Amino acid sequence: MKGIILSGGSGTRLRPLTSMTSKQLLPVYNRPMIYYPLNTLLRAGIKEILIIIAPDHAGNYLNLLGSGKDFGAKFTYEIQDEPRGLAEAFIIGESFLDNDSVAMILGDNIFEDDFSQEIKEFKSGGRIFAKEVEDPKRFGVVEFDQKMKALSIQEKPENPKSNFAIPGLYIFDNRVVDFAKSVEPSARGEIEITEIQQRYLDLGELDVRTFNGQWVDAGTFESLHAAGDLAKNVLDKKMMI
Repeated sequence: MKGIILSGGSGTRLRPLTSMTSKQLLPVYNRPMIYYPLNTLLRAGIKEILIIIAPDHAGNYLNLLGSGKDFGAKFTYEIQDEPRGLAEAFIIGESFLDNDSVAMILGDNIFEDDFSQEIKEFKSGGRIFAKEVEDPKRFGVVEFDQKMKALSIQEKPENPKSNFAIPGLYIFDNRVVDFAKSVEPSARGEIEITEIQQRYLDLGELDVRTFNGQWVDAGTFESLHAAGDLAKNVLDKKMMI
């Protein structure tokens, strides 16, 4: 299992803060934001991690994280010239992944839960996570049965089939690279992660795991503030880094 942290984008909703640095390098309590998704992967025993970054602040990532030696890991960096969808990460990371499975986490997603078991026990297919939310229309939504097999995937639906949002942590076997290559860009010009999930769902190989702890997608000023509270009150003593 290898890891990918997708840390590109321009962070327009957080300007002017992101006019001077990358969103994922902004402070969340006493650490840079990217430390939290990095911690999720390291805690699961993943030591080879690809960090996909936008070109504007690439040097800042290298200065902060270096080779990964200080974290007991090996970091590889790739540039995403412009955001073309989450699933493009698997195309960018093809040579890095080789024939391995992958756990990809978004660089602005911060979780209270430890997903180590769900990552370590993964064998094949696809695995996503689900969190019950009050406003599912804002997210990708998954409907699933009592055996945690996905029944449907919807992207920001007007009429959600469930109240369970799909957060930014995904686990796939190596077929994900070929699936990503075959996905046609959506109307907004992006290779959608929901299309990848749909491929595994169509094969009957997409399972779902729910979790109870807090999850913050720290892309707005309000959620950045919430992430700081979570980091200070809950995560600070649990961090490996």
